[in-house]
Amino acid sequence: MIALLLAQTIAITGGTVYPVSGPKMENATVLIRDGRITAVGPAVTVPGDATRIDARGKWVTPGLIDGGTQLGLTEISAVNATNEGALRGSDVAAAFNVAEGINPASTLIPVTRVEGVTTTLAAPASGWISGQAVLIDLDGATIEQMLVRSPVGMLVDLSEGSKSAGGGSRAGVAQRLRRVFSDALEYSRRRTEYTRAQMQQLAAPAADLEALLPVLRGQEPLIAFANRRSDMETALRIGREFKLKLILAGAQEGWMIAPELAAAGVPVLVQPLDNIPSYDALGVRYENAAVLAKGGVKVALLETDTHNARDLRQQAGNAVSYGMAWDQALRAVTLAPAEIFGVGDRYGSLDAGKVANVVVWSGDPFEFTTAVEHVLIRGREIPLKSRQTELFERYKTLPPKY
Repeated sequence: MIALLLAQTIAITGGTVYPVSGPKMENATVLIRDGRITAVGPAVTVPGDATRIDARGKWVTPGLIDGGTQLGLTEISAVNATNEGALRGSDVAAAFNVAEGINPASTLIPVTRVEGVTTTLAAPASGWISGQAVLIDLDGATIEQMLVRSPVGMLVDLSEGSKSAGGGSRAGVAQRLRRVFSDALEYSRRRTEYTRAQMQQLAAPAADLEALLPVLRGQEPLIAFANRRSDMETALRIGREFKLKLILAGAQEGWMIAPELAAAGVPVLVQPLDNIPSYDALGVRYENAAVLAKGGVKVALLETDTHNARDLRQQAGNAVSYGMAWDQALRAVTLAPAEIFGVGDRYGSLDAGKVANVVVWSGDPFEFTTAVEHVLIRGREIPLKSRQTELFERYKTLPPKY
């Protein structure tokens, strides 16, 4: 449970409020006290000591949640000294949790949050079983202040890029994953014999096998990166065999098996602007998110490029332009990812009792020309400043000529 930063009482008044959990409300108020939403609606009484934010003519939504970044873990991709999201030396790094590598002072965080993104996944960067992802709010001077949930899930790569982990073939990858999972279960049953070296060598070190046990007990999701239909079907098979709580990421050919995903209750994390065929997904198409959502799959949208995580709302807008309902798209960047990552009781909608991550927009957030006017994270209004805005202000006026 996060420790909320105490904040003053704030009333966002007169706006069109999109709570996500219910229908929009015209001329409504969102009342916030001590970092939590205390009331939402058109007939909310505003205390006399409240700081008012006039939202007349504006749109009010929950803060956006991105499920596919390395915010806080990478600064300059090409400079190793600024990358903290990978554990080198082993392709089974299940015990690796990225949390203590997060840099709260990352310059990418203000760039992202001034575009309405208030919460993101911070995920391991590379490897086969690459480790544990965490969910963070984009405000806080310390890692502890930023953390929303740790861990959120265990990442495994089942895409084309994972074949080296299985001797160069997809079948080898699946075989090895089953062995690692089976060895983790065997380790849990025979810890004493393991410590006495009275059992055969296992497929991974004890710390990594131990870290996999919450996944194998259904307490923590397995986030499987897979794009090809056959790879996703492999993930589903392994999920059934080990009774896993499965999340699919990438899922570029997910539209081909939407009924199967819906029936299995497996949510997906997709990037709507993926449309370039590859050997990993020849069937990629812009309509992927729309087809999945219409098929009953829980969909969360993401922007996988950490340096452009601010473009999440444009991803949602493009999903709408290719057939996704507007309400579904808003849910896919707010409440759906919150539910997928196990924090739907605290995040993702404007309801009394939830964490006050709120954005006031000049209009439809999925329209390119719409501006962010106010961002609140845990009930604290965030200055709409970043390195980019500071550079813009510095150089927007040409120096005088001498």
